[in-house]
Amino acid sequence: MPVTATHRAPFFDEAFLRRLEQLELASRRLTAGRMKGERRSTRRGQSVEFADYRNYSAGDDLRQLDWNAYARLEKLFVKLFVEEEDVTVHILVDASRSMDYGEPNKLEAARRAAAALGYLGLASMDRVSVAFLGDGTATAMRPMRGKRRALELFNFLSEPRTERLTGLAAAARAYAARMRGSGPMLLISDLMDPGYLDALRDLAGTRSQLSVLHLLAPDELEPEVPPDARLVDRETGHAVEVSGDDDLVDRYRARLVDWQAEISSFVARRGGAYVLVPSDLDLADLLFDVLRRRRIVE
Repeated sequence: MPVTATHRAPFFDEAFLRRLEQLELASRRLTAGRMKGERRSTRRGQSVEFADYRNYSAGDDLRQLDWNAYARLEKLFVKLFVEEEDVTVHILVDASRSMDYGEPNKLEAARRAAAALGYLGLASMDRVSVAFLGDGTATAMRPMRGKRRALELFNFLSEPRTERLTGLAAAARAYAARMRGSGPMLLISDLMDPGYLDALRDLAGTRSQLSVLHLLAPDELEPEVPPDARLVDRETGHAVEVSGDDDLVDRYRARLVDWQAEISSFVARRGGAYVLVPSDLDLADLLFDVLRRRRIVE
């Protein structure tokens, strides 16, 4: 059912939600579930659960009509049910302290991107699982399905985070160990953790299709370092004194390019996609242009 005024998302207005419904997360559907009332399943004995409604169209199975809804609203609605083996969309957000940085703030940009991608999954009737990664663990909400769960998704993503360190490898391993269902998996992270390759290896080792949205602030991509600077690690508090000059900035940029290439190659070898995302990139441009060109959405 549509998101009404009483269920408006804190992230987006109604017009943007309608635009999002034009998109769908691309996935290699290893086991495609069937929507009862949409297409008849040839399988027998599969468990099903109620997911959502849609307006009745001529030719629909009359057994799927909701007569209680008709009695209240005098409109015909078809009940939609989904088999348990449907695609699951996994969205993982790095909530470590290093993400709470930058202008625009990386964590807030990650929340908005996760909310939009999660809504795509809900609107497509896929099961959606969302988790924050931090302090070596994964804080996940119960998987959900259907646009009627959008407010629950947005509220979860809006909650304050208390994580300090990433512990990305341990957090990814914890999520992978207990995850259920395969489909698109999107990791939104700055990957500023020594265990980032181990984390990617564990996530890619699941049956899911991994995409990495590498989120960095503008000044992390194009730093300006004064002649005498004190650089502080936001997660550990460790500080180092540096003398900023053109050579230092050039070496930083070269290392950044090598780092991105390493991650992109690592993910690509495992059948995934890597996308560098500046935190100041407009969300509409990310969804309707960048991710479309990379075929993460379609």
